[in-house]
Amino acid sequence: MTVNNSLRLFVARWTHFEYLPSNIANLPVVGFWLWYALRTRNLFFFSNVNPSIPLGGAFGESKSAILRLLPDAIVPGWILVQPNQPIENILQLLGDAGIQFPLIAKPDIGERGFLVRKINTPEELAIHLRRYALPFILQEFLTMPNEGAVLFHRFPGTDGHFDITSICLKEFMSVRGDGKSSVRELMEKDVRHLFQIERFERNHTELLAIIPAPNEDFLLEPVGNHARGTKFISGNHLADDRMKRAFESHCRQITGVYYGRFDLKYDSEEALQRGEFKVMELNGITSDPAHIYDPGHGAFRAYQDFWRHWTIIFRLHRALKKEGVRPTTLSDVWKFGKTYRRHLKVINSMQV
Repeated sequence: MTVNNSLRLFVARWTHFEYLPSNIANLPVVGFWLWYALRTRNLFFFSNVNPSIPLGGAFGESKSAILRLLPDAIVPGWILVQPNQPIENILQLLGDAGIQFPLIAKPDIGERGFLVRKINTPEELAIHLRRYALPFILQEFLTMPNEGAVLFHRFPGTDGHFDITSICLKEFMSVRGDGKSSVRELMEKDVRHLFQIERFERNHTELLAIIPAPNEDFLLEPVGNHARGTKFISGNHLADDRMKRAFESHCRQITGVYYGRFDLKYDSEEALQRGEFKVMELNGITSDPAHIYDPGHGAFRAYQDFWRHWTIIFRLHRALKKEGVRPTTLSDVWKFGKTYRRHLKVINSMQV
């Protein structure tokens, strides 16, 4: 990478909130958590907010266990496969579930898009599962054109208050061809893409040399993850009463989940507002209000939003405690964390 490009990355990383290193960006958020932990005298006070998910979904939760909680109407086809499961058996299960190629493979326990792959053929699937000996979810590849994230909460009781507090619309990473420049050269024009070149050099070298046709929109990344170059755009203006009613209808069918973020696909903004979507994942208590990564949002407003959401979590904790739902005990947190650390050690040892 040239000195000029390295300088551009350095400046962007330290002047734009969305590119800040996570350990730096999250320091104030840790302060918010510790403030409410002090008020409740419990570091893991939030763990009772989603009693159907271990630790409320703070870390280490099983994606397949969460998918089983969701209404059938909003869940795509999926199966769970285990390490060393014969590929013939897996292909049979895929056929029985009506799942065709291409499909999405993701670790049952994972985070930040780690090892999420679009798999195009049975041969590619066999290689992927041999290389990464983990439990994997194999999920229908949704062809809906739009992807987003919607953060909701609801208070206990049949008429408990429901609200949508964050809507994020996602713009997949792509470049527009001019008939002369390679993908690498086109990526170097945009700092968002520039952050991804090292990953492409490691995993997708062949793509960098392609010269897209004039005015061709060349898709670089089919997975809508910010760490993979997806642009996040605030869609909070969509949260009208109609949308809230539609989402509330779905969310009240999810037993034991009071705070979460749907990562979803949809056909149009109007369809999304009608509650017509498919869920790729439901994330729990540590779900970011993803609209804060909109380039125009800024750090000050982002931390205001973080504070607001930790206050909601605190209020949910108190409401559920009154209902008799207690936080996870420290000993159980320790046991769960120990198991999760072992899992992280395994996946971090894998070459990506």
